[in-house]
Amino acid sequence: MEQLVTIKLFGQPYTFKTESGDTNAKEVADYLVKEVTKVEAQHSSKSSGVTKLATLISAAMNIASENIELKNNHSDLLQVIDKKATNLMQRLDSVLNVKSLNKLSPKK
Repeated sequence: MEQLVTIKLFGQPYTFKTESGDTNAKEVADYLVKEVTKVEAQHSSKSSGVTKLATLISAAMNIASENIELKNNHSDLLQVIDKKATNLMQRLDSVLNVKSLNKLSPKK
């Protein structure tokens, strides 16, 4: 089922249709509005010559930068988890091999 999401940018309402599987469309739209508002606030003290397009591009660049940082952090985290899991598996294998050997060796 399509969903309509309306956001307000630069005093204008914009309505978008979302795909049926996009359950977080409102959250995404709200995040964009928040980022645009933040960029506008940063530029409010400067000359009012900053265009809407420049504001949107700045907001998009901020979001893209944050996304890349999160992807890199996620990748780093997966590498750490993989190393720790490998280390743990090696330790478990070592312990299990020692126990197996102890069962096979004759008792005195």
